[in-house]
Amino acid sequence: MNIHSLRRAKAPLALTAAVMLAASACGGSDAGSSGSSDGEKLAGTIKVDGSSTVAPLSTAAAQLFQAENSGVKVTVGTSGTGGGFEKFCAGETDISDASRPIKDEEKALCEKKGIKYEEFQVANDGLSVVVSKDNDFVECLTVEQLKKIWEPGSKVNNWKQVDSKFPDEKLELFGAGTDSGTFDYFTDAINGEEGASRTDYSPSEDDNVTVQGVSGSKGGLGYFGLSYYEENKDKLKVLKVDGGDGCVEPTTDTVQDGSYKPLSRPLFIYPKATSLDKAEVEGFVEYYVENNASIAEKAQFVPLNAEQETELKKDLETLKAQHKS
Repeated sequence: MNIHSLRRAKAPLALTAAVMLAASACGGSDAGSSGSSDGEKLAGTIKVDGSSTVAPLSTAAAQLFQAENSGVKVTVGTSGTGGGFEKFCAGETDISDASRPIKDEEKALCEKKGIKYEEFQVANDGLSVVVSKDNDFVECLTVEQLKKIWEPGSKVNNWKQVDSKFPDEKLELFGAGTDSGTFDYFTDAINGEEGASRTDYSPSEDDNVTVQGVSGSKGGLGYFGLSYYEENKDKLKVLKVDGGDGCVEPTTDTVQDGSYKPLSRPLFIYPKATSLDKAEVEGFVEYYVENNASIAEKAQFVPLNAEQETELKKDLETLKAQHKS
């Protein structure tokens, strides 16, 4: 089963620096019910920011939640995992989206500001390595070849330098910006050190910019979260990756069982404990947890397995306990 078979509805992936989701005034969702515990209607604004990879997931959660709570508006920003944590630890947001775990220096900043939170794994993802639809000469790259392309100081600028069997075609590179958790993860997995990368490529915290760049260049190569490939598969071709056991394509099964290596990863949200003072935030976080499978399906991510679901529910109880303490 590939990730596309899970798709129920098209998630809006053309996100700008911040996306204001208008409240839906019609219909309800079959994913579950939400609302305040005393039956009163929820109202207010919820601020989410961070990873552009996780943004479609939070966008899908917000759409489903707002369909049942028309008085609530959720803003979803895409300033990158690092940029999101800066805002979160400054007390500017209720929830931080992240495509990697929070770093020690970010933890220290939150602690200094008295921001308490809990880490929720809400989906699984595989980083996809993509080329243009016009590229008819490459189907799979090894980790060694990807490192040769992306390692610091690399001067590889032609596909023939990657493999002598490839044509004499200019190699144009597109990828995540340095504030992105995707950048952190990719560089660690491929180059062996977080942040270690050549710098002469076209970077962006907005994955849609990478989509446009790669799709517009026959010799283009880029990387981002798998959902962005799924949304743009009419423009792009995904490559298989050989992590040592042969070429493997990123799919639901290969991401969830870890055989798509080393580019499978967990995705997170970080809700702030004190934001649960607001009924609309508490309701949204509970909804996110209780309906994580349908949210992942709508946003075209790989759902949690049973063990991860159990852990997520425990994390929600821990957050509530922090809020009460």
